[in-house]
Amino acid sequence: MKSFQFANESSPVSLTPDFILPEHKRPHLSEVTFSDSIPIIDLSHLDVVHKISKACEEFGFFQIVNHGVPDQVCTKMMKAITNFFELAPEERKHLSSTDHTKNVRLVNYLLRVDGGETVKLWSENFVHPWYPMDDIISLLPENIGTQYREAFTEYAKEISSLVRRLLSLISIGLGLEEDFLLKKLGEQPRQRAQANFYPPCSNPELTMGLTEHTDINALTVLLQSEVSGLQVNKDGKWISIPCIPNAFVINLADQIEVLSNGRYKSVLHRAVTNKVHSRMSMAMFYGPNSDTIIGPIQELIDEEHPQKYRNYRFSDFVEEFYCHGTKSMLN
Repeated sequence: MKSFQFANESSPVSLTPDFILPEHKRPHLSEVTFSDSIPIIDLSHLDVVHKISKACEEFGFFQIVNHGVPDQVCTKMMKAITNFFELAPEERKHLSSTDHTKNVRLVNYLLRVDGGETVKLWSENFVHPWYPMDDIISLLPENIGTQYREAFTEYAKEISSLVRRLLSLISIGLGLEEDFLLKKLGEQPRQRAQANFYPPCSNPELTMGLTEHTDINALTVLLQSEVSGLQVNKDGKWISIPCIPNAFVINLADQIEVLSNGRYKSVLHRAVTNKVHSRMSMAMFYGPNSDTIIGPIQELIDEEHPQKYRNYRFSDFVEEFYCHGTKSMLN
């Protein structure tokens, strides 16, 4: 088995105490449900609006197949991500940063636990915007940069079209004009990519790839490798999401929940590890323009459905989240 090494580690990774979570934060993998899962929706079917709307209301997550993105585009993207994380740690260490304002950075997320201490999470994450690619490629080794540019440029173009289609279907499901959400989120939306790497772990019960969270944007499109690890919380229970080759996992984020006045859900999800295989994924986050005012859509408010959330500027929401780690604007 290959020895994996995070970019900020001087030796192959082992499960040292700084990765071990407190008991109440551990994944308790024996309690995870594998018999149930999120809906799998074929975008070529005629009743797709109804199925997506139902999934948004009940799960906040669904997988899509027959989505129109060519298989070779997905395969090429995952190969580029794999090659990036297989670089020697010293070749990518210069990208490491805890400064969330940096557009391109390599992140090792931390969880703050009781007493103010932090625990490292068992993952490495390459974060960058969808555009412009030149800013990203200049920071990568030449042999990897060219490959990554080609793969991501093609991939981002396909995902941009897919997001527009999904926002249209979600709008129609809410009883709105098909371009409503796209217009509401504004021109120059917040578009971020995050390539995720989870090495094998000697004891997956003690740590986590990513702890439970909801996404702060509007919509996330996730491409997974063939190794499972993503889990969604449904009615207080964790559900494992199976890997379907070249399918996309779609999850609604906080801003869609607010805009829908709570009808559609932004739900907790997490990533766990395993003993044998490394896992890769690519998350594409689509959010509002920074200056967009977010609040429940007026057409969705009435006596039976009173306004659940207040209005706020999206840039203020993001700043509060990164500075204080809270989402109090949703209250």
